[in-house]
Amino acid sequence: MPAPAVVVEELSHSFDTARGALTVLDGIELRVTTGEHVAIVGRSGSGKSTLLSLLGGLEPPQQGRVEVLGHQLGELGRDELAQFRATEVGFVFQHFGLLDTLTALENVELAGAIAGASRTARRAQAETRLEQVGLLARRDHRPRALSGGERQRVAIARALVNEPRLVLADEPTGNLDDEAAATVADLLASLPSTSGATVVVVTHDHALADRADRVVRLRGGRVHGADSGAAVPG
Repeated sequence: MPAPAVVVEELSHSFDTARGALTVLDGIELRVTTGEHVAIVGRSGSGKSTLLSLLGGLEPPQQGRVEVLGHQLGELGRDELAQFRATEVGFVFQHFGLLDTLTALENVELAGAIAGASRTARRAQAETRLEQVGLLARRDHRPRALSGGERQRVAIARALVNEPRLVLADEPTGNLDDEAAATVADLLASLPSTSGATVVVVTHDHALADRADRVVRLRGGRVHGADSGAAVPG
């Protein structure tokens, strides 16, 4: 059996509100195997995006254990977490996060620069990743000249440029039409075999979740079932 890429044990997390503490994760238990493609589904407010943020080291766990790629995230300092995010994890968001003043190639290169790669190395890797997502011919176009689906594919190329072992995607098809969403779903589903990455996707998109090896449902801050190839509940 492959080693687990993600181990979450007794994870709880809450936010302060005007009405008091709001618990969004309540004793979560989760394992994701290396090379697995997992979709996390659930209604708005069920804790999906919070869980993804914790897996990516964007914020520290308040209670419980989060181990990702052998790192105990609750034990890492700020600089160590920054290095973890830059080199081990690729992030894909609903709103793309591309810089309008940069070309597609420069947007992808930027992630390599943040990770400390040389200009030559990051340029070569950016070109490789744009070719992987089918957009090398659009390398000199700025985001405003690209369709929504193309912009998301550039964002995926950027997420892959540092060869991360884990790709985290938060509603990656939320702003796309059906055709573009299908292309992005195919691309994400291919990553374990083409890049060796473990993929965890948060989504409301039935078609995207159906491409995963396993669907994990969150309800009321807890995991309720983890099925293989199951449809997203309405």
